[in-house]
Amino acid sequence: QQEKEDLQGKLELKKHLSQTAGKSEATPTPSKNTDLEMKQLQCKLKNSNNEITKQSTTIKSLKNEVQEKEERIQELQAKISRLERDLNMKRHLIEDLRSRLKANQENEKTSNETLESLERKVKSLTENCLNKKTSIDSLKQRLNVATKEKSQYEQMYHKAKDELEKKDLKLTSLESKVVETECAMTELETTASQQLHGLARQSGQALETVQKQLLLTNDKVEEFITFVKTLTRELQHSVQELRTKIKQAKKMGEARAYKKSLSQESFHLAASILNVSTTDLEEILEVEDDEETSKTKMEFEKDKEWLQYIQKLLEGQ
Repeated sequence: QQEKEDLQGKLELKKHLSQTAGKSEATPTPSKNTDLEMKQLQCKLKNSNNEITKQSTTIKSLKNEVQEKEERIQELQAKISRLERDLNMKRHLIEDLRSRLKANQENEKTSNETLESLERKVKSLTENCLNKKTSIDSLKQRLNVATKEKSQYEQMYHKAKDELEKKDLKLTSLESKVVETECAMTELETTASQQLHGLARQSGQALETVQKQLLLTNDKVEEFITFVKTLTRELQHSVQELRTKIKQAKKMGEARAYKKSLSQESFHLAASILNVSTTDLEEILEVEDDEETSKTKMEFEKDKEWLQYIQKLLEGQ
């Protein structure tokens, strides 16, 4: 259609040009060129008209096809909407089925766990049943043994009963003999008691004499213990006095030797410097030796040990 309109426009232009050219030249006949162009354009017009008719027919056919396709599209859209609905329904169904599957799986897990626990219980029950069967079998065996033992004990009981009856007869005979022996024993006891009374009197007198002797010996032992205790104390006391005297004598000898070494004037001078009497100065000069003090302590401890040993001896039998 656009080409047709273009061609018609060109034709109109040519006609206008030819008219203007004729007016200018004042000749009524057109030129050969314009005629040819006109013919060409007419041919082109015809061709374009033919093409337009063809195209219009194709357009109509295409329109029909488009309508058919639109109808098909509508049908397809309806189908698509239906399919979408079906899809949504199926999705909902799938979700429901998934939820049900999850629930079923959870139920299956719980059921499996319960099944496992039940199987364990069944196993334990079967084991218990087997143990009980074995215990029942052992109890049956024990019962059989007990029945056998019972029969044996019953036989033994009957035998023992017979023996008891025999022994009862023997006992009655023995009791009669015992009564006879008791009578003889009472006679013997009377004679023995008489003899024992005599012996008891003699032994009582002897015991009194022994007790008197024991009292005397105990008094002597106590006197001996007191004598020994006092003797040991006196000995320790005298030994300590002797030791102190020996120490004092040693100290006096040392002081005299020291005095001899010092002159009388220097001794008085030292006393005046210290503002002390000569006797005090002598006491100051009497220096105790550490070894002697340790020796005296050791001797004192030894004396104590000796006293304890004597006391233990006295306390013993």
